Amino acid sequence: MSIIQILIILFSVFAISRTVRQFRQGALTLAWLIVWIVFWIIVGGVTLSPQTTDTIAKLVGVGRGVDFIIYISIISLFYLVFRMFVKIEDVEREITKLVRKLAVGEAEEAREVKEAEEVKEFGSRRL
Repeated sequence: MSIIQILIILFSVFAISRTVRQFRQGALTLAWLIVWIVFWIIVGGVTLSPQTTDTIAKLVGVGRGVDFIIYISIISLFYLVFRMFVKIEDVEREITKLVRKLAVGEAEEAREVKEAEEVKEFGSRRL
């Protein structure tokens, strides 16, 4: 076993421990916990047995296992970027709604205060 394989396996174990920790803190759902644990187990498995990627690559029509991993990685990264983009758009939309509600609420409050002052002023003039 080479040094890089040992490092990748150690990092996979570390990543799984961090993933479990994030789940316990409520930062991850059970579904994402499972996805990430399976991912890191696959990383560790491929590290221990790199020839498996060659077999899978041949099954899907890619020349080498490394090419297959790169293709899958790029596709996965683009998908994750897309999901993040959609999530950011949702958050921006929610922030806009909240700001509008706050602005309308503050405008109504200011109008009520002004009306109350006008009524008070009108009442003091009558006396």
